[in-house]
Amino acid sequence: MADARSVSGDSVSLAANSTSTSNLVDQTYQVYKRRWFILFVICLLNISNAMVWITFSPIADVTAEKFKVDAFKVNVLSLVFLICSVPFGFCASWVLDTFGLRSSILLSAWLNGIGALLRNVSVFDGIDDSARYPILLLGQTLAACAQPFVMFAPTKLAALWFAGNQRATANMLASMANPLGILTANVIVPAMVTSCDGHDIPSALWVMTGISLTGTMMATFGVCSSTPPTPPTASAEEDSEKFIDGLKKLLKNKNYWVLNITFGAGLAIFTSFTTFLDQILCPKGYSNSFAGLCGALMIAGGVLGAVVSGIYVDRSKKFAEVIKFSYAGAVMAGLAFTQVARLRDQSVLAATCITLFGVFGFAMYPISMEMSVEVTYPVAEATSSGLLIVSGQIQGIIIILVLQFLAQPLSPEDLAIGTGCSGGCSGNSTSQFTPQEWTVPNLVANGYAVIAVCIVLLLLRPDYKRLKAEKKILAERILNISHDLRS
Repeated sequence: MADARSVSGDSVSLAANSTSTSNLVDQTYQVYKRRWFILFVICLLNISNAMVWITFSPIADVTAEKFKVDAFKVNVLSLVFLICSVPFGFCASWVLDTFGLRSSILLSAWLNGIGALLRNVSVFDGIDDSARYPILLLGQTLAACAQPFVMFAPTKLAALWFAGNQRATANMLASMANPLGILTANVIVPAMVTSCDGHDIPSALWVMTGISLTGTMMATFGVCSSTPPTPPTASAEEDSEKFIDGLKKLLKNKNYWVLNITFGAGLAIFTSFTTFLDQILCPKGYSNSFAGLCGALMIAGGVLGAVVSGIYVDRSKKFAEVIKFSYAGAVMAGLAFTQVARLRDQSVLAATCITLFGVFGFAMYPISMEMSVEVTYPVAEATSSGLLIVSGQIQGIIIILVLQFLAQPLSPEDLAIGTGCSGGCSGNSTSQFTPQEWTVPNLVANGYAVIAVCIVLLLLRPDYKRLKAEKKILAERILNISHDLRS
């Protein structure tokens, strides 16, 4: 009986020690409510910056009339974001890893706010017509410089402020704010700019500026620190690699470069779609409003897909499986859309295809960002995820220029039937906007996408280093605490 009581007492003691160990480990890591405010500020900055970026894409023909420029110069207003993101992308990674999250947020907020305000100057009365476009382009350029500082922030925020079972969701919310801004611009701008000469463009610009300056004020007075008082996870406790050392490690990581190149290809194709959507659809009789609706449906579907994938990956940690499935679905939907867009009077089918493209395409966006951190740990989050975006912007520049070059003059038959392009809708024969045939550019983009998805399916074999490191650190901590309790 005494032995039984002794064994029973030992079991109770071990159980109590186990419970105490679990409680102590749980108390070691803590999350703070303020993380949601910082997440909201990053979302708002991403939304406003994306609205500035894509303002003129759904009204390309009207913009050409307003500023007396051709279609290529209208596309430059979007292309400048890709160009600036390459050098400033490296700068943003360095700032995030060296000076912290808050510095990056403030830089983005002020550059974006000033850039948005400067765009309004371009449409002031009294400004010479020849000066309007250069001033507009300068405003776009400042906002473009701001983009990497906020687009690279989500993985850093998730790693430093959120628990392990919330990181993919936090990353998803912050990352999807950018396409949500594109959606908002695609809805608001065509609804507000209904004239042929663009006299109502200033009203749309002031809406964008108001949102941008609100984000600037919230970032300046509301984001007070880069890190929480205590870390939320074991990996957040560990020091990241220095920027240059991190770059050296990335160069040797095969899995990372497979992800980098293929993610960049997907982002480049999405960017070309958002830039050229109005120009692809309007020659076949579709209106600016319908092009804006398609852009909105693509983003709305994408946000839904991203929410589902983010929650699923937070629970299952199946990063690679979700990326492969989503990439394949996005490519098939994109192929279908480019074929349907060649046909007239197929609004429902075109809208359905572009929505499915968004659902699958955006499902992989935040997951790819999060997986880049997983496979490169302990490389700093802003470095690994930021270079994914830089890859997308570099490829986007090339794709946009190539597709623009390959666009052909519209056939006399299509011109005779009529287009939905509103450049010159007032009967002004001096219209700067010329509708073009996009069959060949779309075929090239499709081929590029098919090659990228094949690489993903065949070569992506990730090793989740951060998850393994966290399990190891946690196991060591539990052993140490158990040893202390026993002694």
